[in-house]
Amino acid sequence: MQRITVSLDDEIVEMIDRFMTRRGATNRSEALRDMVRAAAAQDTLEDTADDSPCVATLSYVYDHERRDLTRRVNTAHHHRHDLSVATMHVHLDHGTCLEVSVLKGPAAELRGLADEVTNERGVRHGRLHVLPQELEPGEPHSHAETEKRN
Repeated sequence: MQRITVSLDDEIVEMIDRFMTRRGATNRSEALRDMVRAAAAQDTLEDTADDSPCVATLSYVYDHERRDLTRRVNTAHHHRHDLSVATMHVHLDHGTCLEVSVLKGPAAELRGLADEVTNERGVRHGRLHVLPQELEPGEPHSHAETEKRN
């Protein structure tokens, strides 16, 4: 293990301390290691080869009162309907909605849909969480075949 010295703004130190408290880390070094590992893992997933099969969740909060936004977001999903598995829609208050979409397909296409949706005016927050899809070679996933065997 190596020891390094890092200079950080007070705001960043406060973020580390909050992270440490939330996660139950015993010291700042442990918290920083956890944060760096999480960032590195996310970076690796974001660099997943464009044609790699992945599953993902796209979560976004938007202003449903914004003119035509709901139609534009729905259109983006419809134009890439082959990527969508399911979507959950939640009304947070009178004018704010949360949607969580489960997606499946090549990494680049999932990122493209996420960018299209989250870049719409009126989408306040958005995040794509990508996971590699690791199916055994030659082993398609089908519940119907499992049910036939049982």
